[in-house]
Amino acid sequence: MGAKLRGIRGRINSTKSMAKITRAQELIASSRIVKAQQRVKESGPYARQITRAISALVSHNVGVGHPLLTERTDSKRVAVLLITSDRGFCGGYNVNVIREAEGLMAMLRDQGKEPVPYIVGRKGVGWYRFREREYADDWTGFSDRPRFENAETIGRTLVQEFGRPAEDGGVAEIHIVFTEFVSMLTQTAQVRRLLPLEIEEADEAPEEQTGGVLPAYDFEPSADAVLDALLPSYIESRIWHMLLQSAASEHAQRRRAMKSATDNANDVIETLTRVANQARQAEITQEISEIVGGANALAETSAGSE
Repeated sequence: MGAKLRGIRGRINSTKSMAKITRAQELIASSRIVKAQQRVKESGPYARQITRAISALVSHNVGVGHPLLTERTDSKRVAVLLITSDRGFCGGYNVNVIREAEGLMAMLRDQGKEPVPYIVGRKGVGWYRFREREYADDWTGFSDRPRFENAETIGRTLVQEFGRPAEDGGVAEIHIVFTEFVSMLTQTAQVRRLLPLEIEEADEAPEEQTGGVLPAYDFEPSADAVLDALLPSYIESRIWHMLLQSAASEHAQRRRAMKSATDNANDVIETLTRVANQARQAEITQEISEIVGGANALAETSAGSE
């Protein structure tokens, strides 16, 4: 076997090993994405109900005031939370989030504000460290399977920074950059302002069981006391929902990227196999030619000696 053929077969073997790895990663992502979708679905009802309760409280108590609902003008610092992944092999998932965050921070700087990054995921941390950029805090180790405790930790840190005085480094706004899971084929990077809260009015009609009327709430002991209790939970639930959305998007993009890598590896194996067969045929043809040439030369030598 010639050196060229040995090299081609070595490349075929290494590509086959790579295809096995990417295929295994594809299967793992496929199994996990179903659970991630289910967790996103299960987190929806609580988030909707607490949003409706806070919307009703603010709508029916116009004069209510709360620090988390009030625009701050004493500070130019703005916190930006990036939700990236802990592991790679997920295509453009992290690139899209970082690109969206960079665009947001550039816009904030044009407005005279000072963005302060907070990062979820080792890939985002690595990106900032490699470029020697500063960031305020990071959380890693749970991007593909987050728990509510992780959302609580992040939420408490951000709310604490929002409530800190400007002279102590407090922030006036908090934005989150995450990836929204739309479908198995579509995941988009999104930006949401977390604080000060923006209560959005829903466009959908009231549910039938309410008789066409939005539910009424009685708040005791007072609207301010209820806000003190509800708003932190509301913020944590929003972060929790975004973490789950990002986890489902990470698995979906990893599955798609690994399937593409497996298909490409199979195409390379097919091409290299064809090249190896051609090289082997060329070697066989050369060996036959050498044998025939040697036999002819031997026959001519024998005839001349006679």
